[in-house]
Amino acid sequence: MLQMFAYLASTKKTTSWIKTVIGKYEPTFSELSYVFCSDDFLLSINKEFLKHNTLTDIITFRLSESGEPIEAEVYISIDRVAENALNFRTTVDQELHRVIIHGVLHLIGFKDKKPAEKALMRKTEEACLSLRK
Repeated sequence: MLQMFAYLASTKKTTSWIKTVIGKYEPTFSELSYVFCSDDFLLSINKEFLKHNTLTDIITFRLSESGEPIEAEVYISIDRVAENALNFRTTVDQELHRVIIHGVLHLIGFKDKKPAEKALMRKTEEACLSLRK
């Protein structure tokens, strides 16, 4: 299953889609890397760096300073994506792309801690997903 996720995320189509989304907001990105991993691996990162002892589908780390072109690493749990797809009654492909763009939106400046922020994030994710061709 890991190969399937890595293949989907590295296709030219997905890269083009991510660039289209970034272009709508006009931030400058220098490098964006995706790491597909297990729940256990992402949980260890969550504990070590964020001090959270919870499973999550994504963790986004901006590596560059504010004002510099964005350089970032996005860690995605393939286990969470697959389970969330079942829970949200969607396809794994659709959920994977939602999570991929969720990380981009965080880097652009979207937040999702408060209910209003979550609602805007979800609405923006849906708008971005509609741009996939």
